[in-house]
Amino acid sequence: MAESRNKLPPGAPVPAGAGARASAEDLVRDFNQSLVRMLQLRLGSYDDAWEVAQEAYAKLLNLGNETTISFHRAYLFRIAQNLATDLLRRRAHTEQPAPDGVDLWPDPGTSPERSANAAQLVERLPALLAELPYNCAEAFRLVRVQQLSFADAAGVLGLTERMVRIHVARALTYCQERLDGITDEWEEEQS
Repeated sequence: MAESRNKLPPGAPVPAGAGARASAEDLVRDFNQSLVRMLQLRLGSYDDAWEVAQEAYAKLLNLGNETTISFHRAYLFRIAQNLATDLLRRRAHTEQPAPDGVDLWPDPGTSPERSANAAQLVERLPALLAELPYNCAEAFRLVRVQQLSFADAAGVLGLTERMVRIHVARALTYCQERLDGITDEWEEEQS
């Protein structure tokens, strides 16, 4: 019987009566490298990928009747994808507390010159926004100044969330182009 099982293609059903240990070894041998590689790309960490792969193997082997699952590879990868999604969702909702005394650390990037330049740019921002179409400028104000979500800004403006994203991107591009010209002029004046 061992010979006939070894001649089966990967992913084929395991014959009834085959041991769970042999099935687990076959799964790991046949699929582990590609499974961990796929999870590593998705999760960005080899350690997390390895842990999720182990959990996926455990879930698959704890299902009981091995003959009910005809395609182990596809089912194993689906379990792993679901576990990876769960892990990513948990990470997204886990907030890291700020270390104590962060507000006491000086910002190495600040200097009086940079602060003065930034203040001038902020003073010119309302004039730049006035040059934009209403929806574009208002989407920018709601999302970047008032820090509303794209969905909330879409509700206020009566637009789709996608349109709000487009308007904000256009406003950012326009302001950046204009501010680059302003900073070039300011640097020429300083020279």
